[in-house]
Amino acid sequence: MKKIVPDPPVQPTSSRRYMPLTSNDCTIPALLADTEAPLDVLHEAATHRIRAATQLLESIASIDDLQNHPALLQDFAQLCVIPLRDGCDLLDVLGRRLQHPLLT
Repeated sequence: MKKIVPDPPVQPTSSRRYMPLTSNDCTIPALLADTEAPLDVLHEAATHRIRAATQLLESIASIDDLQNHPALLQDFAQLCVIPLRDGCDLLDVLGRRLQHPLLT
């Protein structure tokens, strides 16, 4: 019978203080998240970005004639992707910090 071994604790993906945001797809990142920022600051920054994208999506959902403008719909989608990715990146940092408070 094979013995079940628990997974090792999740280690942070990087020990660097500043993590590039994934919405900034370039070889030299200019937008960075401070992985050592206070938890409430990380949470506030993440929720601000996610709420902004949510409000834009709600506005888009209320437009009746958008299907006749596919390019406009694509632009709106891109406008939402950037803050949502940033918010998710910040929530990832927050989650790692909450799971492993001694690593920070």
